[in-house]
Amino acid sequence: MLHSLGEAYVHGAPVAWAELTGQGAGGHTELPTYAFQRRRYWLEPGERGAGRSGVADDAFWSVVERGDASALAGALGAPDDARLEELVPLLAGWRERHHRQAGLDALRYRTVWEPVEPSDAVPSGVWLLVVPDDAPGGVAERLAARGVETVCVPLAAECGRDELAAVLGEAVAGLPGPLGGVLALPLPDAYASPAHPAVPVPLAATLTLVQALGDAGIDAPLWCATREAVAAGAGDRPSPGQAAVWGLAGAVALEHPERWGGLVDLPARADDRVVAALASVLARGDGEDQLAVRRSGVLARRLRPADPAPATGEWRPRGTVLVTGGTGGIGALVARWLAAEGAGHLVLAGRRGPGAPGAADLADELRETGVGVTLAACDVTDRDAVAALVESIGRDRETHPLTAVVHAAGVLLDGTVDTLTAERTGEVLGPKAAGALHLEEATRGLPLDAFVLFSSIAGTVGAAGQGNYAAANAFLDALAARRRADGLPATSVAWSAWADGGMLDARAAGQLARRGVRPLSGAVALSALAQSVGRGDGAVVVADVDWALFAPSLSATRTLPLLAGIPAAAAPAGAGAEERGGDGASALTSRLRDLGPADRAAALLALVGEQAGAALGYPDASLPDAGRAFKELGFDSLTAVDLRNRLNAVTGLRLPVTLVFDFPTAGDLAAHLDAELFAGDGAAEAADPLLAGVPDSALAALERHRDIDAATDEEMFELLDGMFALLSRELNVP
Repeated sequence: MLHSLGEAYVHGAPVAWAELTGQGAGGHTELPTYAFQRRRYWLEPGERGAGRSGVADDAFWSVVERGDASALAGALGAPDDARLEELVPLLAGWRERHHRQAGLDALRYRTVWEPVEPSDAVPSGVWLLVVPDDAPGGVAERLAARGVETVCVPLAAECGRDELAAVLGEAVAGLPGPLGGVLALPLPDAYASPAHPAVPVPLAATLTLVQALGDAGIDAPLWCATREAVAAGAGDRPSPGQAAVWGLAGAVALEHPERWGGLVDLPARADDRVVAALASVLARGDGEDQLAVRRSGVLARRLRPADPAPATGEWRPRGTVLVTGGTGGIGALVARWLAAEGAGHLVLAGRRGPGAPGAADLADELRETGVGVTLAACDVTDRDAVAALVESIGRDRETHPLTAVVHAAGVLLDGTVDTLTAERTGEVLGPKAAGALHLEEATRGLPLDAFVLFSSIAGTVGAAGQGNYAAANAFLDALAARRRADGLPATSVAWSAWADGGMLDARAAGQLARRGVRPLSGAVALSALAQSVGRGDGAVVVADVDWALFAPSLSATRTLPLLAGIPAAAAPAGAGAEERGGDGASALTSRLRDLGPADRAAALLALVGEQAGAALGYPDASLPDAGRAFKELGFDSLTAVDLRNRLNAVTGLRLPVTLVFDFPTAGDLAAHLDAELFAGDGAAEAADPLLAGVPDSALAALERHRDIDAATDEEMFELLDGMFALLSRELNVP
């Protein structure tokens, strides 16, 4: 059928492709670059009405079919005496609006909490209970009463990584039985760190604990308990500092899945019932790793498609709007949109103010539209500076009242969890999290129409190599929820990447798209923003994601129940659990052991290429050039961790997150896998004892190319040096 439709289309026949594919008018399919790239690229038929607009469409066309002219005129906004020829363009406009709305609805997701089956199970083994050093022992005693054996390890707020690793190592060495896991109880929010005021103490302590456990070689699953970190029930008033732990944990789960247990949020008072539920959570063993204990029971976190937006008004800015990061790429887009939508005055705040690149030109451009513009130099990490800025806006309250705040400031400073420091974490949380908190404090008494926080999907689903950034965004989501619990306006939008604003170059955008994340256009994102604020959303994810492509990178080595509510992500998410079993790794090792060195090297190189291509999102799951460095191919911290997780799953090895940096090409990595899988095995030596004296790197080079003409001069010299050394030893030649 597709072939026939294609033939008809190229001969001029109209074909409703959007109806066939279910992708709407804006769908894109990546085509092969060269004719000899033999892969299928036909569009697959999709479900009709995939844009979630079916109910509205059915109601409208029911009116048309009934011939109810009055109802039809009302739906179209037409006068009662409109003639048929006048209705036709109105019909076209209606359909265009509804298709546009369906596209926006398809980008929206929300976090929900669903009850899980209760359990009376008790976790096995001895559990390390990491507790604040001055906390009462109530939880440990109640766990013991439930039959959980624990050994307490006190954690001081300022405890260093090395010190804690030593303490943990000693505790494990003295355990009376096998280690079942590690449970970290929450630190009170009242703790403060003068050295790093932008980093909440619960976050800093959790980061130190994760690093120290790794340093001490403790592989038991770590469960982190938080206190009122999430809005899981009616009336919950979450703590942003505790919520930051949830953001960091998403990165830990991706970077260290083998030693991650999960998150469990507790209410303010941990009574017997709460502790009983906590014990059952630790014993579940079903993959649920984001849970909350409330009076109603145990709840699991899910990300689900949001309900279609109701036909309510969109946010129309007025008066003065304060935009932080207002002269940056995305901030400038927001400023232009605010000006076009009705704002009378814009205060664009940034660390450099009028001295920021392009700030003066942007201000001139905006003023030409009739909007007043103030360029303000303000470091949002400085509480007093933010308060002074808000106060200065308030002096002109009569003519330009402050009606809205849009917090778009933020920086990226990527790094794996093992390499993060309090300083690097603070550099990211300062402008984003602390800045938002300072704005919230300074404007709390003002009658704002909107308080908008630009968050990121990284804080919701996690992001390997971006633990600090994910923590900052989880902080924002909780801050918005807390404001709404207090009866104040707040909307936190967790965006996926924007295509506009200069944040992504073509290469980065292409890589994201191959992984299933299509960058949002600024126009679409801002339309979604207007609707989210207008409908009173507290927290919403706005992302253009192909979950069938994206979900596997999040669930390569562990299930991800968070995505169970998204049908397209559910199937890939379940695959990770199967891969974690040892059968696949054992079968791979058995197959490789039967091969000679050259064939085994070729097989491992193909394996690395396949997994690396999948991590990068290449359609045929293979590298375009296995000889190039991973960094040149576009690997970043996220894709590096994804590759590591994939290789761990299929080989059964415990490879480091620095894999692509330690072994910069596919050939280097394949040689390392060979050495790790068959170290001390004797297979290589038995297969070809004459090569026993040749350096592994030289053999790897030869095995990689399998063609002596393809070896570099350096590789050939290394090979010859090894061969001469071998001959000298065998012939006893000095």
